[in-house]
Amino acid sequence: MTEPFKPELVCPAGTPASLRTAVDAGADAIYCGFQGPTNARNFPGLNFTPEEMEQSARYAQDHGAKILAAINSFPTAGRTDIWKSAIDDAVRIGVDAIIVADIGMARYLHRDHPDQRIHLSVQAGASSPEAINYYCKHFDVKRVVLPRILTVAEIKQVHDAIPCEIEAFVFGNIGMMAEGRCALSSYATGISTNLDGACSAAHCVHYNEDEQGNMTTRLGEFAIDRYSRNESAGYPVICKGRYNSEHKTEYYAFEEPVSLNLTRLLPDLIKAGVTALKIEGRQRSRAYIRNVVSAFRQTVDAYAAGEDPDITDLLALTEGHRQNEGAFRSKTWK
Repeated sequence: MTEPFKPELVCPAGTPASLRTAVDAGADAIYCGFQGPTNARNFPGLNFTPEEMEQSARYAQDHGAKILAAINSFPTAGRTDIWKSAIDDAVRIGVDAIIVADIGMARYLHRDHPDQRIHLSVQAGASSPEAINYYCKHFDVKRVVLPRILTVAEIKQVHDAIPCEIEAFVFGNIGMMAEGRCALSSYATGISTNLDGACSAAHCVHYNEDEQGNMTTRLGEFAIDRYSRNESAGYPVICKGRYNSEHKTEYYAFEEPVSLNLTRLLPDLIKAGVTALKIEGRQRSRAYIRNVVSAFRQTVDAYAAGEDPDITDLLALTEGHRQNEGAFRSKTWK
């Protein structure tokens, strides 16, 4: 009798302490990045020195978990040595896979470290079989992290047409639909998510309170949200801000503050060919990591055992205490 397939649970870690928390909570693999612009979560107080990455890799692997190094931002001209050095460090440390977005870094990794397993980041924006097959053919990519723009049926079609594994997001930020190609923050702050690894850098965010206690959030020179003293502050990014226009007042022009939660769709994703389930949130707290990873560990194990799991309510950990299934069920959400 064959064992039921159990997908890999891929979890985030922004610090060594968070990594240990994710491992202890049951993660199969943990993704994390080096300090600096080489990863797409380049925030103060987050990420790993090479020494911390090496110690963390040892801890993860000693406890039966994999470690994935996210080197998933795009080098700017004249600075490629920073990204190459990060790749060299990750290979030397012995990580289980390196997640890359830039095609040049994929080439460098495949050429100079041919035995290193490569995963294609969601930042690469590869959502079609043609694009994914190109990376597989030329750089021997073993896994692609799909953008959050495909329905489950579309994921099945992609799976049937490509030779590599599929990793799909199941919880956390939904993300802009042109994933991996977001330039909104660079217009407001001069700092790019893709090139500098930081969206809405902290020093660009300002809060102004009026006499009635209402708060306005500004990103650089631009007002992106305004809320009363009785409302919770939203995440200070352009794509989730509220705006006034000629026809509407205070509406979400790009994306509403709501979190992705695909707990109920896990069996469908597995049937569609998804190999790995990804939780978003390297900037999140250890408590968040512990609760979310533990909940998904129990749910995945229950499904694999043929049981109907008691799905943990993760609503308290979602953005704005709201959740949906994004584009995975239909294209009509916002």
